[in-house]
Amino acid sequence: MRKFSLCFPDASEVEEEETEQKKKPAEKTKTKPEKRKIVTEKPAKAKKKNNEQNEQMIPPRKEAQDEKSAKPPKKRKKKKTITDVLATSEPKPGCPADLQDLVTQYFKDKRSVIEQEELKVQDSFFLSSNDLTHTLSSYLKQIAPKWAKIQKQHMEKSSVVLLVVCSSALRTIELIKQLTSFKGEAKAVKLFAKHIKIEEQVKLLQKGIYHIGVGTPGRISALVEREGLSLQALRYLVLDWNWRDQKLRRMVDIPEIKQDLMKLLESGVLARCKEDKVKIGLF
Repeated sequence: MRKFSLCFPDASEVEEEETEQKKKPAEKTKTKPEKRKIVTEKPAKAKKKNNEQNEQMIPPRKEAQDEKSAKPPKKRKKKKTITDVLATSEPKPGCPADLQDLVTQYFKDKRSVIEQEELKVQDSFFLSSNDLTHTLSSYLKQIAPKWAKIQKQHMEKSSVVLLVVCSSALRTIELIKQLTSFKGEAKAVKLFAKHIKIEEQVKLLQKGIYHIGVGTPGRISALVEREGLSLQALRYLVLDWNWRDQKLRRMVDIPEIKQDLMKLLESGVLARCKEDKVKIGLF
């Protein structure tokens, strides 16, 4: 009789087969999500491409805007100020024609033709002008050689014989100091608005006798208007014409002071000039 032997697999072999069977379905499941990932990545790539195209289209617009902004803005021409004009021009002494033109231009649109004729400044109204070589004392000695006699004859209150008109209170004080060698025994009075009330000045002029008044056109014209200062004794009106401030402006270059000066001339000075009782000097 033949002998048959049954061969059974070892336990280790059985375990290997089981592990291989388990691995196969696991590998199948791994491939499926990989395919899904590929499907999901395609639209993402398409979006990226669209974004890249949009980004490529944007820069030219920005460059165009940058080019516009890079263009230098148009510079506006600055208007020349009085200081700019005077700084580039040589100082010239004032002359009668300067005041004549100033008065004509100022009243041209403000007064009727008849009134303009009455306010016309004639050559006979003027004394000799300062040629920029004089001090105030030397100039006054030239235009008023008989001053010692004139000031002794003056006995009227609320009036002066000589008026010096300047642009500011500080300039007033400076000019009064320069009068020392000219005035002799004559008394000078300050006529400006800074720190001095007009009522106080009216009382001061009423109490004493003053020969010379130095001040600003605004306060002087206000005193004349209130009858605190009379023009009856006035013989000389001196304008501080050539002096310039820190901005190189003359008295007539400042609109407010020019307006006050025109008001003073209109208040009775020019009428007295026509009567040949007042003379104008440009210092």
